[in-house]
Amino acid sequence: MDIKNISYADRSEVLVQALPYIQTYNGKTVVIKYGGNAMVNEDLRDAVMTDIVLLRSVGVNVVLVHGGGPEISEMLRKLGKESRFVGGLRYTDEETMDVVQMVLAGKVNKHLVQLLSRHGGRAVGLCGLDGELLCAVRHTADGDVGLVGDIETVHTAVLTDMLSHGYVPVVSSVAGGANGEVYNVNADTAAAQIAACLHAEKLLLMTDIPGLLRDKDDPATLIPEVKVSEIPALKAQGIISGGMIPKIDCCVEAVRRGVKHTNIIDGRVPHAILMELFSDAGFGTMFSA
Repeated sequence: MDIKNISYADRSEVLVQALPYIQTYNGKTVVIKYGGNAMVNEDLRDAVMTDIVLLRSVGVNVVLVHGGGPEISEMLRKLGKESRFVGGLRYTDEETMDVVQMVLAGKVNKHLVQLLSRHGGRAVGLCGLDGELLCAVRHTADGDVGLVGDIETVHTAVLTDMLSHGYVPVVSSVAGGANGEVYNVNADTAAAQIAACLHAEKLLLMTDIPGLLRDKDDPATLIPEVKVSEIPALKAQGIISGGMIPKIDCCVEAVRRGVKHTNIIDGRVPHAILMELFSDAGFGTMFSA
């Protein structure tokens, strides 16, 4: 919708309705995991950057955690190396890890920093190696997946320092090991761990679906709110299955560790972040204690 076609009265009403939410989140921290279609579509990307800059402008501390799976796969393809997945995890040998680090901590991360700057924000690009932000051990639960890591510790000092100076930390999901290893870690997991350790008010996971659906083929069956205690039953019914399990497990872990609310929102909808944070209706599926 073109804002020129919205009356001044309607614009004023939108601002009035948003005011209580702006006051609620002022001075609080929101962690956003950014990926999927919202990351590769130019218009959606611009909408996300605008939302983040607006949040920061009204006093909300924002940490942006990003993935970059398609970009990694494309770079590997250019190098003549096939992407291989084991149990949904990218098998990461040393050569692949070099590409992961180069693409995530380099190209993708700095591109997002530049985009935020172009939209009027102040951003700093980080990866888990900076300030020992993310410390991990080798993932072994799914057999040999190479240099895939499980986060053990989050040192938030570098994030709180950047936030205190008005910057948006943009974090790529690369972690360090105790003996100098570099690990590829899941961006959803990284976002959840960071949100918990920052005692964030909210964690938003941007996806390519409307949220948790009772029928995965029917968007009208969206479940707007789920209590953590309901998760086992939803898994038993098959409502939570497949690729949604690890994503929702991240939401549950964050809530159990003190994040007030976590949300799965549809990143294919422009300004989904603002619709979730600053409206009565909310957006997507919210998980709470």
